[in-house]
Amino acid sequence: MNPLKIETHIKVESNEVDAATLLANQTGLSKQVIKQAMQKGAVWHSHGKQTNRLRRAKKPLKVGDELHLYYNQAVLDEVVTAPELLFDQGQYSIWYKPFGVRCQGSKWSDHTTINRFAETQLEPARSAYIIHRLDLAATGLIVLGHSKKVTAAIAHLFETRALDKFYQVIVEGKFPDGNITINSDVDNKSALSHAHVLEYNSELNQSKVQVKIESGRKHQIRIHMASLGHPVVGDRQHGNGSDNTPNLQLTSCHLSFICPLSGEHKVFELPQSYRPEFQLK
Repeated sequence: MNPLKIETHIKVESNEVDAATLLANQTGLSKQVIKQAMQKGAVWHSHGKQTNRLRRAKKPLKVGDELHLYYNQAVLDEVVTAPELLFDQGQYSIWYKPFGVRCQGSKWSDHTTINRFAETQLEPARSAYIIHRLDLAATGLIVLGHSKKVTAAIAHLFETRALDKFYQVIVEGKFPDGNITINSDVDNKSALSHAHVLEYNSELNQSKVQVKIESGRKHQIRIHMASLGHPVVGDRQHGNGSDNTPNLQLTSCHLSFICPLSGEHKVFELPQSYRPEFQLK
C-alpha cells in the first residue's frame, strides 16, 4: 500500500475559520493529523508576499491569504537519531549531528533537520539558524546560530576561511604517509584539501585519515578521497558503499575560530566516542 501523499492549496475566504479546519475539510484528514503535520513543517501560510511554515492551528488568517499543505506520510513518518547539544554559547551552539539528520528541510517537512530539533529542545527556547552544512550521511560538529547578527558573523568566518575545521574519515586501502594535498576541481569549482594518515588497520586494509579543507564544495572530501583511490568507507555515491556496508565514515571533529561575541579564540572538539572507528564491512 502506497503511503498517502496530498498537495493542496486553499484561498482563505473567511477569517472566522482556522487553518486546521480548512485543511481538514479540504483533504478529509482529521484535524489532529493536520496539526501533527503542522508541527513537522508540512503546512505553509502565504500572506501578501510572505510565505512561511505555519505551526499554530489557531493562527489568525486574513481573507486573501493562502494555505499550502504538502502531506507525505512517508516523509512525516521518518524518524532519525536525536542530535546532541555539546556546547551552548547562548547566541550560538555546537551540536553533534548523527547520520540521517538533515541540515535543510523541504516543503514537505523540517522535523528531521538539526535546526528544528534545536528549536524544540533548547532551554531557554531560541530560534536556530543553519550556518553551514554536513552531508546527510556525514556526522559530527555543526554550529547553529540563535540570533541573525551572530549567525551572519559566523557565516562570514566560514566564507572567508577564517575558521579551522578538521574531519576524520575511514578510507579503503593503505593511505600514503606524509602530508597529501589534493587540488582538483569539484563541480568545476576549485577545491583544496589537505590530508594525512592517522592510523592503518592491516587486517581490514583501511586507513583513518584526518582532512582539512580550504574550500567547502559539496561532497568535496568524498570526491577527493576517491580520486586518490581511497574512497571513504560507506560512500555509496563515490565509493563502494552499499546497503551491506557501514554508514558513511566521515565525521567533522574540530572547529576553531574567534568568537564574535567575546573575541576569544574558541576550540570545539568532538568527543572520541563520536569519531569514526575501524569496523568490518
